[in-house]
Amino acid sequence: MKDKKKTDPGENIQSVIKQIEPEKKDHRKIKNKVYEKELANLQIELVKLQEWIKHEGLRVVVIFEGRDAAGKGGVIKRITQRLNPRVCRVVALPTATEKEKTQWYFQRYAVHLPAAGEMVLFDRSWYNRAGVERVMGYCTESEYQEFLRACPEFERMLVRAGIRLIKYWFSVSDEEQERRFLARIKDPTKRWKLSPMDLASREKWVDYSRAKDEMFKYTDIKQAPWYVVRADNKKLARLNCISHLLGLFSYQDLTPKEIKLPPRQENDSYIRPPLTDQTFVPQVY
Repeated sequence: MKDKKKTDPGENIQSVIKQIEPEKKDHRKIKNKVYEKELANLQIELVKLQEWIKHEGLRVVVIFEGRDAAGKGGVIKRITQRLNPRVCRVVALPTATEKEKTQWYFQRYAVHLPAAGEMVLFDRSWYNRAGVERVMGYCTESEYQEFLRACPEFERMLVRAGIRLIKYWFSVSDEEQERRFLARIKDPTKRWKLSPMDLASREKWVDYSRAKDEMFKYTDIKQAPWYVVRADNKKLARLNCISHLLGLFSYQDLTPKEIKLPPRQENDSYIRPPLTDQTFVPQVY
């Protein structure tokens, strides 16, 4: 029987807060060494949560929404970095195909919902309709109004079916978004992140704010509330989000015990083919 030690995922976060350099409320900083240490601790807890989800056969959905360049992808990457992709997988759907556009709106998302023992992270989700589709005119007024009516019922249905539904909204200021956009333009390895849609969103900042507030009005339900993550500081946003996610579960430590490697089979007669029969990658470095 495995040792089921109760875990308190938030026990370290308070010590980290004390090491944050106090400046203005929205411009706090954290030392890289402190950040890396705490992130490593949280990732250990995420592995424990993964094992608990698998052991208990839980079905977990985590939605990440927010403005462009708010840091959603960064926190998703840190969550999944140490996890088993067979247990925790990311869903980031492209634009709907012509066939999908004729389906029930939630249909293409529903096929990605988790089975028992799985956690699915949606990098953007069905809330596209209440955000980019609404602001950019990619849906009709009647489609938008139907979404606002149907979405809360759809999510209540998921919760009644036993799915843990967790929704995060990453909030970033216009000044910080502008800074991140410029940084992406200057960095050729990040330039691909700036789509024409991202650039168009700058011209519709107020429209996106209005759409977000309307979305919260209808979909911030008690069965699946929105959790807002202050994201002007990426590192603090990652730590806060992961810590909060862990705190939503009463999980136990089911980390496998250390394994003793069995003895390797001795070769008594098998002769391997010569290395010259194989094609090796050139050792450029």
